[in-house]
Amino acid sequence: MRVLTVRHLTVYRYAEPVGFGEHRMMFRPRESHDLRLVRSRLVIVPQPSQLLWRHDVFDNSVAVATFSAEASSLTFDSTVTLEHTEIALPDYQLEAPAVTFPFSYAPEDRPELIRALERMEPDQEVERWARSLLPKSGPCETMELLRTMTHRIRAEFSYSHRSQRGVQSPGLTLQRRGGTCRDFAWFMIDAVRSLGFAARFVSGYIFVPSTPDATEVGGGATHAWLQVYLPGAGWVDFDPTNSIIGNRNLIRVAVAWRPEHVLPLWGTFIGWGRSALSMHVDVAVTEEFADA
Repeated sequence: MRVLTVRHLTVYRYAEPVGFGEHRMMFRPRESHDLRLVRSRLVIVPQPSQLLWRHDVFDNSVAVATFSAEASSLTFDSTVTLEHTEIALPDYQLEAPAVTFPFSYAPEDRPELIRALERMEPDQEVERWARSLLPKSGPCETMELLRTMTHRIRAEFSYSHRSQRGVQSPGLTLQRRGGTCRDFAWFMIDAVRSLGFAARFVSGYIFVPSTPDATEVGGGATHAWLQVYLPGAGWVDFDPTNSIIGNRNLIRVAVAWRPEHVLPLWGTFIGWGRSALSMHVDVAVTEEFADA
């Protein structure tokens, strides 16, 4: 078990004092059997007139801030410490019918998975790419197929950081053979959905160990990957950006069917458009060590 601390700092700067509309934040990790929140702190400057905590339809924790004061800067400073139980080599015990692909979800599960199965930006080239990973005849092992897809994206696509919001279409990511972590997650979601898998988008953080052999990318900002629903194992994490299967170094914050529903922070300001000068985001994930 690791004890990790995540500091997520966002600073907006304006040329003159402006007013602020409602701001919504997704900073608080999703607690589970492999993640336990130890403590959290959220500092907002200027101080909001009201701060409410809610759960959305996915049970994500959402903080909603409203403001009455004007200011020339707006700062959100979130710090959370958590216990992260990592499964180094996950051995997922799938139900017998799901061990080999293709398989069908049980009739009682399909109504709950309808949105997770829906291709929202279908692209024939993406489906063709996904089907190229299948054997020419006969079934294949489900986990081996998903593992191959995850590894292929890491090996054949070029990762780049992009500060602007938004996600490329899956077709554009395939055409460019490159993108950000959120582009790769959205691409793989469309690819697995084209094969009949249920999948959802995950937003969170990644811990990049400070060791010479560390190969993970995506640190210094929020991170994105996907989960595929596999009978017997449940929602399984796949990070095509880093070729990770399972929860290694991944800290889940929010899940949804589409990436725009899990933005870490969004809101509005009241003033001239030219007043907006800059936005600075810094994310640091560090490991806590017990005193000797």
